[in-house]
Amino acid sequence: MFRVETRTSGLNSSLVILELIYHSTVRSIRRGHRNALVGLLYNILQTVIFIGVFYVMFTILGLRGNSIRGDFIVYIMSGIFLFMTNTKSMSAVVRSEGPTSAMMLHAPMNTAIAIGSSALAALYTQLLSMIVVLGVYHMAFEPVHIDDPVGAMGMFLLAWLNGVGVGMLVLAIKPWWPGFANVAQTIYSRANMIASGKMFVANTLNYTMLKMFDWNPLFHIIDQARGYAFINYNPHNSNLTYPIYVTLALIMIGLIGEFHARKNASISWTAGR
Repeated sequence: MFRVETRTSGLNSSLVILELIYHSTVRSIRRGHRNALVGLLYNILQTVIFIGVFYVMFTILGLRGNSIRGDFIVYIMSGIFLFMTNTKSMSAVVRSEGPTSAMMLHAPMNTAIAIGSSALAALYTQLLSMIVVLGVYHMAFEPVHIDDPVGAMGMFLLAWLNGVGVGMLVLAIKPWWPGFANVAQTIYSRANMIASGKMFVANTLNYTMLKMFDWNPLFHIIDQARGYAFINYNPHNSNLTYPIYVTLALIMIGLIGEFHARKNASISWTAGR
């Protein structure tokens, strides 16, 4: 009958949102496996298997001579880390809670927090996996030297943000064409196995080959990351402007699409799923 009205400041509201994002991120990390440590070890194992497979493939096919002068394993890692971060963040955003999820019934939970926490969970997992793999390689095999660590980390974050942008675009399509969204997600992940350019050095490609890859923002990001990682590599056939603009465009289109889907959300979307 009687209710005391309390005013919340902007700072207090921000702290509540940040706390909610933190708990939602932890939940997203544990969603893949009840034990977060086992989930992290599984992701590390995936990364190591990728590195091993590409090392063997490059050695058998005799492609090691086409790589950048320097540590060959670091060259492989520079492509694998960014590729996996991009793909995992895209998949995490696509799988995030939608407007008809039961979690949305708990205020102040909303889809923006769900998307943000899923993206942060993917970033946390991939960043920790990268640190562990590099640390083990540095201590057990060869010292790892990164010419510009800040720039290389910037490319890692840009690869993550680009994956988030692609994921938001697919997420905006998903309520209307769920079958097409699932196919698009699979095609993107599989196509980037080649189209990301992690197996090539952009400076060695001719014009015809270059046009087959330079449409892909991840191709530019990986090539620029190698420019920061290796002191003797200066990327000429890639740039940062293109992936940044494409990433921002994807995020904006995804936000508009997600807003429209949220306003027209129907509980029937989840029926039978």
